[in-house]
Amino acid sequence: MDIKLQLEGAESNLEMGSLDDRSMHEFEDESLFTPEAESEKIQRVHGLQNGSVSGDFPSSGNKILQNSVCRSIKTVVFSNKLNLLMPFGPLAIMVHNLTGHKGWVFFLSLLGITPLAERLGYATEQLTFFTGATVGGLLNATFGNATELIISIYALKSGMIRVVQLSLLGSILSNMLLVLGCAFFCGGLICCKKEQVFNKASAVVNSGLLLMAVMGLVFPAVLHYTHTEVHFGKSELALSRFSSCIMLVAYGAYLFFQLRGQTELYVPLSEDENQTGNDADHGGNHDDNEAPEISKWESLIWLAIMTAWISILSQYVVDAIEGASASWNIPISFISVILLPIVGNAAEHASAIMFAMKDKLDISLGVAIGSSTQISMFGIPFCVVIGWIMGRPMDLNFQLFETATLFITVIVVAFFLQEGTSNYFKGLMLILCYLIVAASFFVHEDPTSDDNQVKT
Repeated sequence: MDIKLQLEGAESNLEMGSLDDRSMHEFEDESLFTPEAESEKIQRVHGLQNGSVSGDFPSSGNKILQNSVCRSIKTVVFSNKLNLLMPFGPLAIMVHNLTGHKGWVFFLSLLGITPLAERLGYATEQLTFFTGATVGGLLNATFGNATELIISIYALKSGMIRVVQLSLLGSILSNMLLVLGCAFFCGGLICCKKEQVFNKASAVVNSGLLLMAVMGLVFPAVLHYTHTEVHFGKSELALSRFSSCIMLVAYGAYLFFQLRGQTELYVPLSEDENQTGNDADHGGNHDDNEAPEISKWESLIWLAIMTAWISILSQYVVDAIEGASASWNIPISFISVILLPIVGNAAEHASAIMFAMKDKLDISLGVAIGSSTQISMFGIPFCVVIGWIMGRPMDLNFQLFETATLFITVIVVAFFLQEGTSNYFKGLMLILCYLIVAASFFVHEDPTSDDNQVKT
């Protein structure tokens, strides 16, 4: 009996020993997969995916980085047929240095800027995937107007004040009539079986801001033409600078209200919130699974590259405006109001039409009317303040003909937006209105262009 008990005890001890050995082996195995080791593994994988070069894998890291750069260039540069116009930018610089023919330099520079402006809008659109809808829309409007602002600053630096006024005015008219009209027209043709709708509250707010901008332009013009200035030649400029500061404050308050205030009521650029309800009511189908084609940092880098290249070509555009007007026998007012904004608004034009055809009319409206609001409430006052800093007498007196054109345009567009619906007929009417405006400026000779350009 004692021997049997001893044998059983020995077997139990052997089993316990084997269990202890097994547990030790398991502990040693588990220690190989500690959270620290796992995190190092994850960081190594992410580092390789992001193209970072580590000490252990220098060759593979460089290869991944090169592939990422090649993929980004292929996506941004070679994915759009409009980019075939990009070589005209360097060609314009070459023609300027070799021949100095202002007409060809201006024409080639415009062709070279057109795809850059469109790609600037593309990079901004990609960046909006990493921001909120409202912030993304504001970025779209801001970088969409970057071309006009850059050209205006160079023209202001050159003392071409009238070109600055007319190009900014033309940008507003182009966005409100041509861009919005094409968006309504194309969207109405694609969605012809139903009436497209948009956020009417947002449209009312933007219409109010545009009317405020018209007010800021009307009073200096009226003061000038009625000869009722207290100090002749000074009161008009002082009123313009004061009104510009007020308009900048109003636009800042609008941004704060849009971003931090009642965003659920006034989100003109929302891609999902506003259109979700519209889809439920009208049976629209959207591609909500869209993903960015380039990363956030790639978008920022391309934005910087496109902005710098546009800045370079803008110098040649501004220097060649007068020569192009003389060689082509076209008024400077027509070049400034019609040709320059059409090129500068290439990004807004493409984006607004694309979103309207996808039945995302709130975004189209935000791009077109939002850009007009930004130019009128920020771009024009900003140029007045910059001219003040430069010592240039940039004012808000856009002359009677131009101010009347803007006032009538704002009233017409406000009437088209008051119902909160759109169709192809409304778009056609806006496009025809723009053709009337273009014809008017083609036969309009600006009597004050020479006087304003020599001001210092």
